[in-house]
Amino acid sequence: MDKKTLEQEVAKRRTFAIISHPDAGKTTITEQMLLFGGVIREAGTVKAKKSGNFATSDWMEIEKKRGISVTSSVMQFDFDGKRVNILDTPGHEDFSEDTYRTLMAVDAAVMVIDSAKGIEPQTKKLFKVVKKRGIPIFTFMNKLDRDGREPLDLIAELEELLDIEGVAMNWPMGMGKGLRGLYDIYSHRIEMYRPESEATRFVPLDPETGTIKGNHPLKEDTIYQQTLDDIDLLSEAGNKFDRAKIAAGEQTPVYFGSALTNFGVESFLKSFLSMAPAPAEHELQSGNTLGADAPEFSGFVFKIQANMNPAHRDRIAFVRICSGEFQKGMTVKLARTGKDLRLNNATEFMSAQREQVESAVAGDIVGLYDTGNFQIGDSIYTGKEDIQFEKLPQFTPELFVEVTAKNVMKQKSFHKGMQQLVQEGAVQLYKTYATDDYILGAVGQLQFEVFQFRMLHEYNSEVIMKPIGARTARWIDPEQLDPRMSSSRNLLVKDLQGNPLFLFENRFAENWFKDKYPDIKLKTLM
Repeated sequence: MDKKTLEQEVAKRRTFAIISHPDAGKTTITEQMLLFGGVIREAGTVKAKKSGNFATSDWMEIEKKRGISVTSSVMQFDFDGKRVNILDTPGHEDFSEDTYRTLMAVDAAVMVIDSAKGIEPQTKKLFKVVKKRGIPIFTFMNKLDRDGREPLDLIAELEELLDIEGVAMNWPMGMGKGLRGLYDIYSHRIEMYRPESEATRFVPLDPETGTIKGNHPLKEDTIYQQTLDDIDLLSEAGNKFDRAKIAAGEQTPVYFGSALTNFGVESFLKSFLSMAPAPAEHELQSGNTLGADAPEFSGFVFKIQANMNPAHRDRIAFVRICSGEFQKGMTVKLARTGKDLRLNNATEFMSAQREQVESAVAGDIVGLYDTGNFQIGDSIYTGKEDIQFEKLPQFTPELFVEVTAKNVMKQKSFHKGMQQLVQEGAVQLYKTYATDDYILGAVGQLQFEVFQFRMLHEYNSEVIMKPIGARTARWIDPEQLDPRMSSSRNLLVKDLQGNPLFLFENRFAENWFKDKYPDIKLKTLM
């Protein structure tokens, strides 16, 4: 496409991630957005297990069984003149590494908070990553259909715990059984909760006085009167709406609503899309930046997923396009190896449903069928300039298990599964230095359970996991290595690239090693 068309298409893109603590309602709000985009006809909540009606974004078998999200999903739809790319992230803290990498591939974030619980630990951890990136953060206070905490307290908590200004875009008129509606400060109207008809859903407000025009039954309601007092307090003492601060991630617009009853979600989505940024520039390892309007194609792999289609045992590399136009069949250079690759097979996502993509632009996420060429963090590009995007965050594992196949007759499927699943980056694979036995490392226990489940159901390989406990992983330069340094307290292994490292039993064992070998330099990551 020509330069002007490319710029117009990029300007339509809105690419964002949804982050939250488990059970705050992240997957449910994603479902409602997909309804508005016409992608699905009815929302299947995670709780509706008995009907077999599962969340669209939770496509993996174990997610359906356990009712949690353990892998990032990508969903794309058109709404209100925009092309929306939602990245639904795992809520469970054991899978935060997947979420952290996903946050590198978006231009904004939506933080979903349970209005009864406030800010929970996982939300706080993920927020820090978003804040560090300096991208806009929008907050949706969910579950207004239940009794929760005072709205003023929730906004105060944002500022105290997360060190970000909160500016109310709407305000609840009651909550739980006393919920009347939302006072929409941004759009100068009241959105009624469960109105008699669509025609009575919105009640306009006088922009001058901020009150309902003419006669309306709500005028006599004490909850409405209390809301007017709250609005007066907000206008005097609350933070002032500031687009520049929002763009810099220093102020978060706060919306209230209920994803489960689909209340306030559409108003939030429209408001969010009007303020969220189109794709912008990306940092390069060289220290320069690359604009989304640059003519040459570029992108980076932020996720690899095996067996999205169990029938075909495929591997998909998720690529965030950063500049130029992706075209089916194009040839790109893989920065890590310098080799040229032809991209014949690419797909767009609607969770597990996929469609072949002919063309995509900056902001879009495409899936490339991968036969083992890609690694997480890879940069791909066209043109003469060498482009390598900034490195994605890595986590050093803390828990370790030895892994063996229960059935020695199924070694082929065992080895294949081990190699393919670790490419996704949720768990790390190591081999003992002398015997090449498998050891898995992970940030949390649930990662091992998911790995074990997928090995059985996707590769028909039952595995035995023997815990070796919490360990501290420290890499060592190969030229400094003497295998005799290894012991039961500092197990010598090698990573996927063959780099040697020690798994120390505890801090005491590590300090003992340092005292005995003072010239050896130990590293947290290779």
